[in-house]
Amino acid sequence: MLSYLEAIRIVLDTIRPLPPVEVALPLALGRVLAAPLSAAWDLPPADNSAMDGYAFAYSEQSAGDRLQVSGFVPAGSAGQPPTAAGQAVKIMTGASLPAGCDTVVPIEEVAEHDGQIQLKKEPKQGNHVRRRGEELTRGEPLLPAGTPIHSGELSLMAAAGIERVQVHPAPKVAVLSTGDELVELGDIPDPGQIVNSNFHLLSARLREEGCEVVPLGIARDTADDLSAKIEEGLNSDMLISTGGVSMGDRDHVQETLGRHGFEIGFWKAAIKPGKPVLFGTACGTPVFGLPGNPAASAATFELFARPALRLLAGHRDPLPPRMKVTLTEAISGGEKRQRFIWGVLEERHGRYFFAPSSRQGSGQNRSIQGAQALLPVDAGSDGICEGAEVEVLLLRMPPGRTI
Repeated sequence: MLSYLEAIRIVLDTIRPLPPVEVALPLALGRVLAAPLSAAWDLPPADNSAMDGYAFAYSEQSAGDRLQVSGFVPAGSAGQPPTAAGQAVKIMTGASLPAGCDTVVPIEEVAEHDGQIQLKKEPKQGNHVRRRGEELTRGEPLLPAGTPIHSGELSLMAAAGIERVQVHPAPKVAVLSTGDELVELGDIPDPGQIVNSNFHLLSARLREEGCEVVPLGIARDTADDLSAKIEEGLNSDMLISTGGVSMGDRDHVQETLGRHGFEIGFWKAAIKPGKPVLFGTACGTPVFGLPGNPAASAATFELFARPALRLLAGHRDPLPPRMKVTLTEAISGGEKRQRFIWGVLEERHGRYFFAPSSRQGSGQNRSIQGAQALLPVDAGSDGICEGAEVEVLLLRMPPGRTI
């Protein structure tokens, strides 16, 4: 049976980013840049004032010196006449400096009367001037391919004159639930039935990842029903199913996928929860068969399917970020499989602590609720003592923390 590291390596070696598409800049938010960008012009486009104040030519002026005010330059104006020696122009923040000016003093550092200003302190040449191209020059590399586009990147591209960009599209993911025991939310379960909570877990996580969700509903435990829904799901960029991947008499998912040219990557990993996880491709579409137990389905999504989705979307760093934390209670060892412990992060005096969830059962939704991280515990480990420094896989960033 494969270890987690062996299994995830198969996933990472299989998945390739989706072909890029060109979109208008506002539609690029949340996507990943597919091609490098260069600045379309100089930024700033001309020397300009960083302050509301007065612009003039520096000539070793001192405190108390007077300059004649010869004009006014608002932001957005163009074609200002040159300013002569011994003169100054009133200028607003962002306005281009007239020819001959190289220094600005803020309004609060002068006294103005009778059409003149008197300097309250000795100016420094070049003060409060933004030079043409000091942020960007035309043709300068702006952002490399693989850059996730957030608000800051969007603002930078707009300032640099980028109107349209090549990005990897949002993956379209089909979600299929399997099992005669499942009913849809809103239906009252009969004895032996349960609500299909896995669909709501996965569709929510997929939306949080920016994916488009294609719900396939519930497939009953028959090869024909499974086959029809799998065929529909293979039209998406990825198919994720839950249930039917173990060794029970009605676990037909892997067998039915075989009708559609399924090429197996792996089946089963030495992890807990989530041992009977299935991965492969069918007709070129990545397929994940996740276990039916809620916490096992959630864990295998985070460990395997989410990194695959991030690769499809063009991310260069698909694996969950890691964070060093302090363990709040001891973790037992002696397991034959690598365990992944659900838990929450607590900040105390600038340090982060990991508190394991009180319930870790693979069949319990309560294992997942509120969890922010997974703690890997190696197979055969003697356990981990309270207060130990450990490294967790982050699922959600704690407040005020960035990676």
